[in-house]
Amino acid sequence: MKNIILILLILFTVSCKSQIYPLRTYTDIPDNSYLKDTNNELNDYTGTWKTTWNNKTIYLNISKVINKYRSGLYSYLDYLIINFKVLDASGNLLFDNTNLTGDDVKIIGINFKNGEEKYILGYVDRDLCMRSGTIIINFTDSTKTQLKWHYGEDENWLEPDCFYYNYPPAQRPEPLPYDAVFTKQ
Repeated sequence: MKNIILILLILFTVSCKSQIYPLRTYTDIPDNSYLKDTNNELNDYTGTWKTTWNNKTIYLNISKVINKYRSGLYSYLDYLIINFKVLDASGNLLFDNTNLTGDDVKIIGINFKNGEEKYILGYVDRDLCMRSGTIIINFTDSTKTQLKWHYGEDENWLEPDCFYYNYPPAQRPEPLPYDAVFTKQ
């Protein structure tokens, strides 16, 4: 009887262990599975990137998160996060979230677009009245030193307590470019 219980316990433990799938798996996977960057595709994105847009200099710091549980997906996965810093033409700091970590990060990766070389990220900025949108990045050349960036802003409803509620649209804060090419530093 003792051996039977031990065998059942071992079988249960082995069956509960999460399964590993490549990051580019686009079918349903069991809960607690791991979408792993088995081809190390995310590594090329990591590092510091720079561009100039609307008389601002923007720095991105892209990092890879490994084997992190995402409750909304009921899975573990590898993904990118982006912290950014924005300077005006005089070098004055306009936005800086380079010190944010964990759940406070404003730009979090989702996955590669199915069948394409474009990586999709979500943006939510609690400091700017929940401004949000989707960011799509991909490389422009085989050297992977130029990063094409497209930001599609969601329709954001401003609440009356938002600090820029009464600003005309042209005067509202714009921390991120809509379209830009970043160069790896």
